[in-house]
Parts: sequence; structure tokens; C-alpha cells
Amino acid sequence: QVQLVESGGGLVQPGGSLRLSCAASGRNFWVSDMGWHRQAPGKQRELVATITSSGRTKYGDSVKGRFTISRDNAKNTVYLQMNNLKPEDTAVYYCNADVRPWHSDPQDSWGQGTQVTVSS
Repeated sequence: QVQLVESGGGLVQPGGSLRLSCAASGRNFWVSDMGWHRQAPGKQRELVATITSSGRTKYGDSVKGRFTISRDNAKNTVYLQMNNLKPEDTAVYYCNADVRPWHSDPQDSWGQGTQVTVSS
């Protein structure tokens, strides 16, 4: 039904910036909370940022002050602006959304993940 399609990952030098996008596509749904998680090699998946449907945001301590999450409700799209990237930000980044189908129970949907590599 609903798919999350991510884009914007890639290779960037330390101190650089990237913007990730994730759009929820499908029919007969709306989206409540959205967010980003990441998983580095050998590490547990961790929360990066979340944003509610009204625009309230929360950030993981490791990215606070450097990353900004935003959303476009009309496009069912969530963004993650990543500035001052550090090598420790290298991870697979996953977007997720609390999807509210019109005629079924809420679903916690996840994207396929996009690789972000911060290296010289």
C-alpha cells in the first residue's frame, strides 16, 4: 500500500552537508509522525530525529544542533538537512512514518535505507 522512497544519500567530506528526502506514496492514507533513524556498521539502530504532523521536532543528542528535520505535509515528505557532517555520522539512514490508512489500523512504515558516508 504505502511505500517510503528515500533519496539524497551519498559520499560527503567531513564538514559537508547533505539533505535526505523521503516521500510516502500510495492511496487512501495520511501520515502522523515521521522520522529518521540510522544504523552504523556494528552499531544498534539509533534515533536521529522525529517530527509530528504539527511540526514538533526532537533530535538525538549526537546530531542536535547539526541536523534539521522538516516536512511537507502536502507532499507527505520528510526531510533531513545534515550539516557539519562528521565521520561518525556514516550510517544507513532509514526514514519512517506513522501511516494512518483510511480504512485500517495505523502502520509503522519504513524506507529501504540510504547510505551516507562521511569521509575524506
